[in-house]
Amino acid sequence: MDVCDLSATELAAALRRRELTPLDALEAVLARADAITDEINPYALRLDERARAAAAAAGEMLSRGAGGPLTGVPVTVKDSHYMAGIPTMHASLAVEPYVPTETVVAVERLEAAGAVVYAKTTTPEFCYFGYTESERHGRTANPLDLTRTPGGSSGGAAAALAAGAGPLALGGDGGGSIRIPAAFCGVVGFKPSFGAVPREPSGASWKTLVAYGPMARTVADARLMFDVLAGSHARDRHSIDVATRGHVPARVYVSEDLGFARIDDDVRDTFRAVVATLDVDVEEAPPFPPTSGETWFTIATAEAHAADPVAGTEAAQEFLTYGAHVSADRYIAAQIERERIFRRYADLLAGGAVLLTPTLGIEAFAALPDHDWGSFLYDANLAGLPACAVPMGLGDEGLPLSLQIIGARGADGAVLAAAQHIEERINDRAPARRR
Repeated sequence: MDVCDLSATELAAALRRRELTPLDALEAVLARADAITDEINPYALRLDERARAAAAAAGEMLSRGAGGPLTGVPVTVKDSHYMAGIPTMHASLAVEPYVPTETVVAVERLEAAGAVVYAKTTTPEFCYFGYTESERHGRTANPLDLTRTPGGSSGGAAAALAAGAGPLALGGDGGGSIRIPAAFCGVVGFKPSFGAVPREPSGASWKTLVAYGPMARTVADARLMFDVLAGSHARDRHSIDVATRGHVPARVYVSEDLGFARIDDDVRDTFRAVVATLDVDVEEAPPFPPTSGETWFTIATAEAHAADPVAGTEAAQEFLTYGAHVSADRYIAAQIERERIFRRYADLLAGGAVLLTPTLGIEAFAALPDHDWGSFLYDANLAGLPACAVPMGLGDEGLPLSLQIIGARGADGAVLAAAQHIEERINDRAPARRR
């Protein structure tokens, strides 16, 4: 049995059947992590000895017939996720690493369910960008093509997953930061409804935008992890309860470009081919006004400037400088526009409908494009909607393409049900490669 080929669901079942021990599973993942580190560089900090102690404890629980749904399953968390006594480095040389005294509720829930956290994964500086490179940690590479980016900001998480180093990762998404790397690395990434997964205690930046959520190699694994993560908590004033289970919606809208997004021909053709295989009725979504990118950028940069006064890299400093020049009137106008975006989706998705789009209009890049390549991403963050990225095939350059499912706020279970249905249709059309 090659542990690194098992899904989280398969691995958890094998551990419960005592076919291997949590220490066996962890050592296999640590060996894979060792093998990929030099080329891919997905880790901000390894936690090997802490993980071995947790795996030993998990083994004792399983021997007594106890344990939770993830007991003994190795996972990673993002560098930005607080763990008591463990440094959060922000991928920055401009600030000292911060050592929190508390652990974020999301990580507490993973560990309470028996998950073994073996590493914190790389991000760009302060998680600002859709690629993963920093002065502190260097460049993280895409394991499917080392010349390309794995995306960001949860780039290390997706890269480790795609390279087979563990079946689950905790990501965070303030403007596509789960969905971008999931798309570029050919894995599943689920951004829950805003507030569905508690994210406190956490850093001060992007309090109104970021959702924590699962990254995995299958939708079933993402759902397994989300079942553990979801649920309101008094320490997070934004938190809400959502249904983690649901049915495939009866009404499905599709849009290959939202009426304005730039998209490569291979992405368009693949998206159309996948939609044609679905055994549900689909309806073309009306075009959307191309305003959300600027609205997101105004809010994101202003909130980042208020929270993070200094940055090390030129790109991060430019991001903060832009935010410093956002006037109060302009920020308020962006928030008003944000409400219009929310109402637009509330009307479209009323009654449990979902919207399908490409996740991104391009394959993973080696050099940053000179145009907005994230047009499909911003609305879900601005409106707090659940959105799931699912691999849908390979593009002209042989790299992954991805489809996105968006639902109404709180309809997380329905989005995951639709994602699993679509994943099955895609796999029927072109069986997924084992990694």
